[in-house]
Amino acid sequence: MDFLSNTTHFHIFTWVVGIIVFLVAAVLANGTKGKKIAHMIARLFYVLILFSGVMLFTKSMNYGMGAQYGIKFLLGLLTIGMMEMVLVRSEKGKSVTLFWVLFFVFLFATMFLGFKLPMGWELF
Repeated sequence: MDFLSNTTHFHIFTWVVGIIVFLVAAVLANGTKGKKIAHMIARLFYVLILFSGVMLFTKSMNYGMGAQYGIKFLLGLLTIGMMEMVLVRSEKGKSVTLFWVLFFVFLFATMFLGFKLPMGWELF
């Protein structure tokens, strides 16, 4: 399992694929078998994102920035929560506009903080 915690590659791969699957599930028609399958695959990737995130979070304690990584972890949980809320509420036919907005706000904040922290890429 060392290959999962040495770099951020696996974590980035899981959230990129997770977001793509989420967007595919969000645009599919309600009640179709394809939407249910895409939703279940998205849930699998939520678990993989959380698993790889926990692995990186435990590694981040070596950097002495545990609080900032904790905030990023919390923002990541909120992002995943909004993804799930969009899919579940759209399946029930309820309004999802607020959850879409919150999803993009939390996603932007999580990515910004993730790229800014020492284990991230030097983008900012």
